[in-house]
Amino acid sequence: MIKDISKQIQDRFGQKGYNIPDSEIETRLDKLINEFKVPAEEAHRSVVNFFLKEYNIPRDEFFPAQGDTPTVQVSDIDTDNKWVNILVRVVQLWDNSHESIDQIGLVGDETGTIKFTKWASANLPELVEGKSYLFKSVVTDSYEERFSVNLNRTSHIEESKEDIAEVELVPTVEISDIDTDNKWVNIRVKVAQLWDSEHESIDQVGLVGDQTGTIKFTKWAKSELPTLVEGKSYLLKNVVTDSYDGRFSIKMNRTSLIEEVSEDIEIGTTEVEFIGAMVDIQAGSGLIKRCPECNRALIKGVCGEHGKVEGIYDLRIKAVIDDGRSVQDSLLNREISEQLTGITLDEAIHMATEALDQSVVIEKIKGEFVGKYYSVSGPKLDRYILVDTITPLGPIDNSEIEAIISQTEV
Repeated sequence: MIKDISKQIQDRFGQKGYNIPDSEIETRLDKLINEFKVPAEEAHRSVVNFFLKEYNIPRDEFFPAQGDTPTVQVSDIDTDNKWVNILVRVVQLWDNSHESIDQIGLVGDETGTIKFTKWASANLPELVEGKSYLFKSVVTDSYEERFSVNLNRTSHIEESKEDIAEVELVPTVEISDIDTDNKWVNIRVKVAQLWDSEHESIDQVGLVGDQTGTIKFTKWAKSELPTLVEGKSYLLKNVVTDSYDGRFSIKMNRTSLIEEVSEDIEIGTTEVEFIGAMVDIQAGSGLIKRCPECNRALIKGVCGEHGKVEGIYDLRIKAVIDDGRSVQDSLLNREISEQLTGITLDEAIHMATEALDQSVVIEKIKGEFVGKYYSVSGPKLDRYILVDTITPLGPIDNSEIEAIISQTEV
């Protein structure tokens, strides 16, 4: 991030004929961002001002005159570090706890919405939700390919008499409607799965769904949002769509809101069958403990949300099935795990207590079931089949494998 900001600053000064060494820019940025924890946008502004003074560059020479600044629509903003004017309506104002930021939220016109940040040091007029304004000399910015605008000391705000009535407000959509990244949406969903997260920046990660399908979600730790519970339904507001390798997801950050709803939202799924050898049983299988508050699996006795808790025992198997061409992650809950292994939850607890080692359960399961053939079926959610039935099969020879493959290709 520091190198990217440094290049933006260096390029900007270079356009005006001033060669600022990148090492000097990076040193100042590093101190502000990493040592003093100044937000990146504010650090950018501070470093620019420093070198304006250091090289005795007039601000009027460096910053564009009002007449030179193009007036654009929101949908035209596709480049960062560009000075623009925009006529917009304030769609939403978000809560802000950072002293360097005066106001933050969403503005929009008939072509879309975009995040804005108005810095406290800018001393600009207060914006009112629902009113229209002409923003002059605002700076475009981007983070993870999401564009925004910053209002600083060089910016101006003029209330507009023109009522921008056709602003595209944050829409409430179904999962199947999500086909674009970097878009703010609301969705009504049920939590289908919570996955184990080992990254400290992620509070929760998993799958949510509605009647049209499922989608991965990420809730960042710094968002400080309520804990989602597997099986419960929620209205998620102000979430941001994202994509990776052609697969869409949603992210919840500090601007998002979570409201639990009483409606039991039905999740639309695709029922599938997969036949192959069980080649692995992943970590987190066998006898595990779950948090009594949020039901997430504990890692070394600790819940990522509630800390060290007295967990509740559960039994599950995270199996990898290989049909010779592809592998399929399959999740067996307690009921199906007991049915397959013949080991009840109470028996698993007894085994672990006698051995003083919880891992004896997964080792026993691995020893007896890895390498054998099975047919598993159930709804497929993202990368997992949630196994409803599992049927042991005898060894499959090559001709049978080819027959199975041929059938799936028809």
